[in-house]
Amino acid sequence: MLDVFVTSRVRRKIIVVFAKYPDFKTHVRGLSKLIKEDPGNVQRELRRLTKGGFLTSMKKGNTSYYATNKQFPILKELQSIVIKSQQAESASRPTNKTIG
Repeated sequence: MLDVFVTSRVRRKIIVVFAKYPDFKTHVRGLSKLIKEDPGNVQRELRRLTKGGFLTSMKKGNTSYYATNKQFPILKELQSIVIKSQQAESASRPTNKTIG
């Protein structure tokens, strides 16, 4: 359901991770392994989400770490949308139970 509003598959996955786990901090390679996407695409979307204010970026040495911006104006609403979207997806999935 979230795919209707967020058309980028990679951006959608990143939003879901950071909205569900607001205390999560990671670097590009760690996140790309977690969501099983190309690090270049992940880095591009992380930059966009940081520029938009949803994420914050901090540098330690040569590595940039990303975290949820807890002052993002619509964070609570976005978290609610992510949770409701995932509940709707799980409710619409067919079960593998056999009748009889």
